[in-house]
Amino acid sequence: MYKDHTVGVVIPAYNEEKLIGQVIETMPALVDRIVVVDDAGRDQTAETVRLAMRRHKRVTLIQHETNQGVGGAIATGYKWCRDHQIDVAVVMAGDGQMDPADLPAIVGPVANGEADYAKGNRLFTGDAWRIIPRVRYLGNSMMSLLTKIASGYWHVADSQSGYTAINLKALQTINWDTMYKRYGQPNDLLVRLNIFNFRVRDVPVKPIYHIGEKSGIKPLRMIPKLSWLLFKLFLFRLTQKYVIRDFHPLVFFYGAGGFLFPTGFLLGLYLFIKRIVAGLPIAPTSALFAVFLAITGLQFLFFAMWFDMDYNKHLR
Repeated sequence: MYKDHTVGVVIPAYNEEKLIGQVIETMPALVDRIVVVDDAGRDQTAETVRLAMRRHKRVTLIQHETNQGVGGAIATGYKWCRDHQIDVAVVMAGDGQMDPADLPAIVGPVANGEADYAKGNRLFTGDAWRIIPRVRYLGNSMMSLLTKIASGYWHVADSQSGYTAINLKALQTINWDTMYKRYGQPNDLLVRLNIFNFRVRDVPVKPIYHIGEKSGIKPLRMIPKLSWLLFKLFLFRLTQKYVIRDFHPLVFFYGAGGFLFPTGFLLGLYLFIKRIVAGLPIAPTSALFAVFLAITGLQFLFFAMWFDMDYNKHLR
């Protein structure tokens, strides 16, 4: 327990036989329950966990009959913690990339009532650029920027970090059956937390790489897919939070900016191609009109972001 709060750790595992035993053995004593969710892996992960269960009564194994993705495995573990009234549910990967020494710092803000959801931020450390593979670092930074816009948590960085802690109230509020099942789960969850006005805090954690883990994430392939997901989540949040549950004029600013800026940009691109490539004359008023549309659209978008940031500042 942590300050009279029960703590459960959810470990999503897919073919993690190499390091899952180490993750379980190094789990801090403050953890009351360890829930390993074997996502229909093809190796000996389940057998390794069963051996650990003989030594540690706090370990529980859940096996999926079909692969549901890391998000699906986390949702299964969350529902187990919710149903067993665990006060704080933590997610740790089964590949050893999350330092158990950071667990008290992750649990602390949630157990102390300072936040409803805490997430590790690997980018706070000055060694992040040196430790994290370059492509993943840059891809993570880009996705973090897009997630700020989509989720409304403008103070949150390292959106793809899975090292998190969530309280029982949030566990009981979120519909885990509709959660995104794959690697976009952290982004999806942040959007849903914002809709219900849950407080989120970033916690600096140590990045761990090159310990024998094998990641299935391919950043260059995932970025376009997650960007489209974030766009849909952004529209979902605006509709749920600022139209259905409450009303805020920022939706008009986003709408106007979303129309004017692309229109001005495309018109300007057309005029540029017409003049530079085709060599045809263009009217100065047409160029000014394109610039006017683009600048006005950008102003509307920036004002909408400012309104959104101000509206959510109490969720820090």
